[in-house]
Amino acid sequence: MKSQRNISEFILLGLSYDQNMQIFCFVLFLFCYVALLAGNLLILVSIQCSPLFHQPMYYFLSHLSAMDICYTSTVTPKLIADLLVERKTISYSNCMLQVLTMHFFGGTEIFILTAMAFDRYAAICKPLHYLLIMNRTRCHLLVLAAWAGAAVHAFPLFSTAISLPFCGPNEIDHYFCDIFPLLKLACTDTHIIGVLVVAFSGMFGLVVFIVLFVSYGIILFTLRNMSAQGRRKSLSTCGSHITVVILFFGPAIFIYLRPPTTFPEDKIFALFYTIIVPMFNPLIYTLRNSEMKKAMRKFWCPLLFSNEAHS
Repeated sequence: MKSQRNISEFILLGLSYDQNMQIFCFVLFLFCYVALLAGNLLILVSIQCSPLFHQPMYYFLSHLSAMDICYTSTVTPKLIADLLVERKTISYSNCMLQVLTMHFFGGTEIFILTAMAFDRYAAICKPLHYLLIMNRTRCHLLVLAAWAGAAVHAFPLFSTAISLPFCGPNEIDHYFCDIFPLLKLACTDTHIIGVLVVAFSGMFGLVVFIVLFVSYGIILFTLRNMSAQGRRKSLSTCGSHITVVILFFGPAIFIYLRPPTTFPEDKIFALFYTIIVPMFNPLIYTLRNSEMKKAMRKFWCPLLFSNEAHS
């Protein structure tokens, strides 16, 4: 690839040029990242160390928490570190790696959200056959399919990125490397490539979003036949899932399902699916979930009290 490029690094323009704003963003995103790690690790450990792990919904939730940590860690630590320096650079190889890992972990998260929707559909619409439909083997296969689907999504975008020729301009008007900002820098006609990226990446997100939307529509329609208590519990669970889907897919579809170009607002929208949604996922999934809160109290309270007794 060296014959097609004469740059070894890119300059990231980041979120803002204002020094005071950068300090504010550093404090804010450092807090968000620590809260994200703590919240998702709390869910991950609580589920792994409780009987909830054997329930399909919580099995998928533990994988979603792991993906939240992996996905946001491809972008956020670099963003936080760059807020403390004047010249924000990223090497060519790290930039390409960021494109690959971000789309791979993001794609895995999307497919796990789809598996969670299927799990809720089976639990609410097919309750008598739920344990048969969502047996542990099928759960493993769905997670494996999520990883495979993410690879199918990420590797063509990665191949596109590493095949682009870069001749001079190396300033990326973003806080991470992504396919559209790289297309803007390439010293070749990228119109057809851009259309293909939109067709592949944007349509991928839109189709999955429509599938999820229809699935939850069917689930909500089925709730009419349930008792008031069952309806309340199912609405609470599905409400959490629907909130996450809208917060994650809304900004992502806005960025990837449009003519291949970039806007300054893209950086703000990208914050939603790279930092904000992964940070709020633990709150969204635990605040109204009595089983999750009970499992967390059962696991963590004895540990805290035993530490106090020893001290």
